[in-house]
Amino acid sequence: MGDNMMMPENGHRAHGFSSAFFLDSDEIIMELNLNGNETLMDAGCGDGHNAIKILEDYNHYGTVYAVDIYDASIEDMESYKKENNVENLINIQADITEGIPNVEDSSIDVVLLVNVFHGFKASRKLDEAVDELARIVSDDGKIAIMDYKAWDVPNGPPTKMRSSPEDLKKLFAAHGLKMIYLNEEIGEDIPEGKSHYLIMFEKE
Repeated sequence: MGDNMMMPENGHRAHGFSSAFFLDSDEIIMELNLNGNETLMDAGCGDGHNAIKILEDYNHYGTVYAVDIYDASIEDMESYKKENNVENLINIQADITEGIPNVEDSSIDVVLLVNVFHGFKASRKLDEAVDELARIVSDDGKIAIMDYKAWDVPNGPPTKMRSSPEDLKKLFAAHGLKMIYLNEEIGEDIPEGKSHYLIMFEKE
C-alpha cells in the first residue's frame, strides 16, 4: 500500500488536516449574508469544502472561484467540477502573494480566507497578500478573514504567526481598506473560549 492510500480522499495532501473537521462551514458562510448571485472567491480553498458548500447550498446564481497554492487541491476541485457538471466554479492554482492570474481588478464581491491569513505572516508577505486582495475585491465588495485568535494555545499555528484583529485593522488600513465587521465568538470551543475570529473589510 503506497503513501497515497493513506491520504484523505480530498484532503490537503500537502498540508495537515482539513478545517472541515473542526470548523462549521455553515456558521462561517452565514456570516457572509450572501444573496446567492455573488462572485465569490474561496482564497486558499484547501480541500474545497467551503467552496463546495457555497456552490451547493448558498450561491446558486453566482460564480465561485477556488484558489489554492497546492496543485493537489486544484486537481481535486477540477474532479469535483467534472463529476458534478458544475459550470459556475473556476479553479485556479496560484500563490495569492504573487498575484492571481485571470482575475480582473475589482471583480470579486466576496473574498473568503479561512485559516489562510496566518500563512502570509509566516512567509512575511502580508503586504503583498493584502495588495492582491485589495486589487480583486469589487468597490462595494468585502474581504472576510477567519483565523486563529492571537493566543498562545496548543491548537493551530505558532503564536508568532497569529494576528489580532487590531493588527489586521492597521495592516488593511495601510492598503485603503476599512474594517466593517468583527465577530470574536466563532470557531471551535477550546478551554480559553472560541478559537477564532472573523473580520471583514471593504474599500474606503
